[in-house]
Amino acid sequence: MAQPDFDEIIDRTGTSCSKWDDMQAIYGVSPQDGIAMWVADMDFRPPASVQRAVEGFAAHGVYGYPGSNPAYTDAIRWWMASRHGWEVAPEWILSAHGLVNGTALCVDAFTQPGDRVILMTPVYHAFARVIRAGGREVAEFPLAVEEGRYRMDWEGWAALMTGRERMLILCSPHNPGGRVWTEAELREVAAFCQAHDLILVSDEIHHDLVMPGARHRVLAGLVPELAPRLVTLTAATKTFNIAGAHIGNLIVADEGLRQRLQGRIMAQGISPGLFGPGMVAAAYSPEGAAWVDALTAYLDDNRRLFDAGVNAIPGLRSMPLEATYLAWVDFSGTGMERAEFTRRVEKQARIAANHGGTFGLGGEDFLRFNLATPRARVTEAVARLQEAFADLQ
Repeated sequence: MAQPDFDEIIDRTGTSCSKWDDMQAIYGVSPQDGIAMWVADMDFRPPASVQRAVEGFAAHGVYGYPGSNPAYTDAIRWWMASRHGWEVAPEWILSAHGLVNGTALCVDAFTQPGDRVILMTPVYHAFARVIRAGGREVAEFPLAVEEGRYRMDWEGWAALMTGRERMLILCSPHNPGGRVWTEAELREVAAFCQAHDLILVSDEIHHDLVMPGARHRVLAGLVPELAPRLVTLTAATKTFNIAGAHIGNLIVADEGLRQRLQGRIMAQGISPGLFGPGMVAAAYSPEGAAWVDALTAYLDDNRRLFDAGVNAIPGLRSMPLEATYLAWVDFSGTGMERAEFTRRVEKQARIAANHGGTFGLGGEDFLRFNLATPRARVTEAVARLQEAFADLQ
C-alpha cells in the first residue's frame, strides 16, 4: 500500500460539505479564510480500496435495488475479530442509516414516550436530539473531573435515579472527552444497568481511532452476560471518513432484543443502499487496516502539536486525548464569559469549533476542535488561537 498523504490540502468547498459549506451560516466564519474544526469528519480521502470500490460501481453503470451482500457481513466480522478480538455471528448484525439513526431505532424499540434515557454528559449532542424528538426525557448524569480527565460518578448518579429510567447510552470511547474507559469502568456500567434494569446502548463508533498507549475494549466481549440488555453500535464511516454512505451496524447477540429492533427497522422501511455495504467491505480489509494504522499515528502527532500550543496559553487546557480526533478545550481558566472566548475563536482566530454547551451539562466552558485535518491547518489554528489570546500571555 502506498503511504497515505494526509498532508494534502483538499478543497471541500462547494461539494455539499456540511463542515465547510455551512460554517459561514452557522458560525459566521468564511470558508475562504476560516478553518473548519467542528463537524466530526476528516479532511482526508479514504483508503484506495474504498475509492476502487466506488469506481467499480460507477464503471458498471447500473444502480438497481441491492440484494444480500455476504462480503459486507463477512468484512464486519473479520474486522471485529482481527482488530478488537470480538467474535460476531452473522445473524447478530443489523444495519441502519448511520448510528444517529441506529440510536433513534433503539430509543424507539426499547422505551416509551415519557421514559427517561440516561446520558453521561457532556456527550455527543445527537443523542439528546433523537431522545427528545422521540418524546422521551433526557436524564443528564454529569461526569466528574479528576486530574483533568472525566470519570464516572456512580455515587452522585445514584441520587439522580427516579425509577423512570429505561435506557443508558454509553459513548465508548467518549466523545467529546476522548476517554478510553477502563475495563473496571465498563464493568461498573454493566453492573449499574443490571441493577437498575436498563437497556444499554454502547456507541463504539470511535473504537478504531485510539491513540498509542491506550486500548479500547468492546463491552460486549468484556461482559458477555450483559447480552440480554445490550446493543453495540459500530460503523466504518467514522474510521474511514465515509459518513456520507449513511450506514452503521447494530450488533445484538440476544435474539429477543434483535427481533424488537428488526421490527422497528421493518416498520420504517430501512435497508442499506447500494454503495454503502460495498464501501464498508472494501474498508474492512488488510489495506484498510494499514491505512488506519497510518492515520492514528498522524492524528497522534496532530494531537501533540495542538495540545502543546493550546496548553501554552494561560487559562486554556486541552483534555488529554486517548481516542477520537476531537480536542476538548476548557476555557474556564481564562475567567472569560462564554460569549467572549467564543467570539475570540470565531471572529479573531476565524475557527469554527463546536460549542461545548450543546453536549449537555458540564460542557459550557468548552469548545471542541476537530484535529483530523492536514497538519498545516492544525499549525495555523494553534498560531491563530495564540494570537487571539495573546493578552493572556
